[in-house]
Amino acid sequence: MIELSVNKFRANLKNYVDQAIDLHEPVKITRREGRDFVVLSAEDWERDQETLYILQNSSLMKQISESFKTHHTGEGYKPSNEELDAINSI
Repeated sequence: MIELSVNKFRANLKNYVDQAIDLHEPVKITRREGRDFVVLSAEDWERDQETLYILQNSSLMKQISESFKTHHTGEGYKPSNEELDAINSI
């Protein structure tokens, strides 16, 4: 994460915003009074919100855990070649 002062951020606003969007790297802006903030792309924020939703959903996390176990033991659902072709063509 890039860290810089609010003055440096203000002087190069467009460049730092473009960097946050293009490189998917948050930019932490520090302020003298200690009330810092972070700039990140909307895409990254939405991804993080989805991740938090999944992590907070115990039922969904249980399903993921069970699926992970069956995958590693070779058990569970195995799509046919036709299904795999349909999935891969999306």
